[in-house]
Amino acid sequence: MPQIGQLSLDWYLVSQIFWLALVFGAIFLFIGRGMLPKVEATVEARDRKIANDLAAAKAARDASDAIEADWRARVNAARADAQGVVATAKAKAAKDAEKRLAKANSDAEARLASAEAEISQARNSALAEIESVAVEVTQDLVTRLSGAKVNAADAARAVKAGLNV
Repeated sequence: MPQIGQLSLDWYLVSQIFWLALVFGAIFLFIGRGMLPKVEATVEARDRKIANDLAAAKAARDASDAIEADWRARVNAARADAQGVVATAKAKAAKDAEKRLAKANSDAEARLASAEAEISQARNSALAEIESVAVEVTQDLVTRLSGAKVNAADAARAVKAGLNV
């Protein structure tokens, strides 16, 4: 093979090594010194931005947690105050209802006592009228049946004896 035969020449091998070193050096200078620092700067800037964004997000989360804790404390305090107001209102309403109920009970008891007295008076009056009518009916019946006259006192005693039995 003729390519292998050419490798034995020193000047050709030195020439290839020279051009290889020159191309690799140019690539190193172009990429290593020109492009790589820009890429590294971009990566570092991106890392800094990400770190700053994460720090800002953590600070915002901490701030929102503090605001939420404060809000929860205020809501719990307001809820406790509201429960106290409700309990006070319930107690007041219960006392008012109790007073109204006691007044209504006393009014009802007074009306009941008055009604019982009226009923008792009406009953006594009715009994007295029934008794007087019974005396008159007794006198009239005795007179019609036997023809004898009975005085009012005897008829009244007979009616009372009959009613008490």
